[in-house]
Parts: sequence; structure tokens; C-alpha cells
Amino acid sequence: MIELTGIGGFAAGYDGLIIDLWGVLHDGFAAYPGAIATLAALKSAGKRTLLLSNAPRRVLPLVDQMAAMGIGRGLYDHLLTSGEAVHGALARRDDPFFAGLGRRLYAMGPRHDDNIFAGLDYESVELDRADFILDTGPWGDETVEDFLPALRRGVERGLPMICANPDRVVVRAGRALPCAGALADRYEQMGGFVAWRGKPDPAIYEEALALLGTERRRTLCVGDGMPTDIQGAVAAGFDSVLVTRGIHGAELGAGLEAARLAALAKRFGFSPVAAVEEFVW
Repeated sequence: MIELTGIGGFAAGYDGLIIDLWGVLHDGFAAYPGAIATLAALKSAGKRTLLLSNAPRRVLPLVDQMAAMGIGRGLYDHLLTSGEAVHGALARRDDPFFAGLGRRLYAMGPRHDDNIFAGLDYESVELDRADFILDTGPWGDETVEDFLPALRRGVERGLPMICANPDRVVVRAGRALPCAGALADRYEQMGGFVAWRGKPDPAIYEEALALLGTERRRTLCVGDGMPTDIQGAVAAGFDSVLVTRGIHGAELGAGLEAARLAALAKRFGFSPVAAVEEFVW
């Protein structure tokens, strides 16, 4: 694994980059130091960029959220979210799993994620009337335990779950908080069925590559999560760079210590091509 001080020189060998958002560009409240300048440098260098997020919401609200942090729409070429992928699947119903769903859903998450199904032929109902669960995850100080009664009831009723954000944890303003993926893990452990959408599913990387229009071997993925960003990139055949001050920050510590990086890769059974502390040029 190559240890980098910044991605500038390393990115020279690629035509396009697929970049994670939360943990790489921002912490949910503010852009990380150097992130905006690095996106601008990539653009100046003629690199095509696609921001790929497991955010359980559609693209347009996320564009506005990032703009408020100073990450303007002109700094990147494309944006794709797991929420947008779920919206498309719910609308098309061309996948056998989605085709078999009913029209009544239980929204397990905050109301600002309801834009995933807004405008589609679905009704948000109470759990005991639902045909399936749409999991967009906790928000604020909620824990997995807060959702256990609903998870148990879903299993009792045999309801399938759509996980619209496979992330298990997110670092928000320095705090590690559970995501939709943590609820989905518990649901599976309790005997429930989960359909996952987003990273590390290779399908979303194929969609990203089609938008970028670059060759796979000339496209680099950058992310902070081994079980999502890096696993997805490896499975889809892309080179990848791990940003170590993201969700693995407590485990890896400050600096790029080769032994800790090797231990992390061994634990997961795969490895990025390179690692960098922060998304800087």
C-alpha cells in the first residue's frame, strides 16, 4: 500500500475520480480543510469527478447541502447517491425484488429522507399496515436499540427491508453515529430479509462509470470506509485510495503507520492501492 501525503501526484495517472463525500469532503456540517481546493485542483488538471455517496436521499437536496458548505456545483462533474438509486428502482420496478413489493411502505428514518419515494405511487403507513420497510437510518442521537421494537415487529410480519444507506457508522462533527446499515445488519441478524442499495454494491459503480465516461483502469476511487468505499471499488475492479481520518480514524490513529494499515487490510481481506490522511492535494 502506497502512503501518500496528498492525491495530486497520484491522481495524475487517472482520467476520472469517484469520490466519497461524508468523511472525505465534509463531516456533515463543514467541508474539511483542503477539500474544496483539492476539487478545484482536480478540475484544473482536467480530471473528471463524480461524487458517490451512500446518502439515503436524492441528488438535488444534497447539491444544496454541499453548496452551503462551500462545495459548489461547479467543483465536480456528477453526483450520485444510494437514495437516487433506490428512487429509480422504486419507480422502474424492473428488478424482480422491487417488482414484487407492495405499495405501502414503513419509512424507518427521518422525514427529510422521504424524498426517496415522493411523487411515486407509494403510501407511507404505520408498520402494521406496511408491505415493506424503507430504511434510511437513525438521525441525531438515536441508537440501534431505539429501533429494536420496530425491527422485531418487522421480522414478525415477514416484511422485506430496503436499506438505502449501507454505511454502518458516520462521523458527524467528530462523533461516530450509527447509520441505516447498522439497522439493516441487526434486521438480518434477527432473521429479516434486506435488499441493500449503494456502496459496496458493484452495480452503483457501473452507473458511476457510465456517467464519468472514463475507462475503468483509468478511474480512481477515494473513500474513508473499508467495508463500503474500498470493498466496492475492489469488487468493481477499480484502484482505490483510503482516507484514514474518516471512520477508521480511531483505529488507525494519526499519521500513516504501515503496521496499522496492514492490520486493517488483513482484517477485511482486501486493500486499497494507497492511503492518505486527508483529501488534500
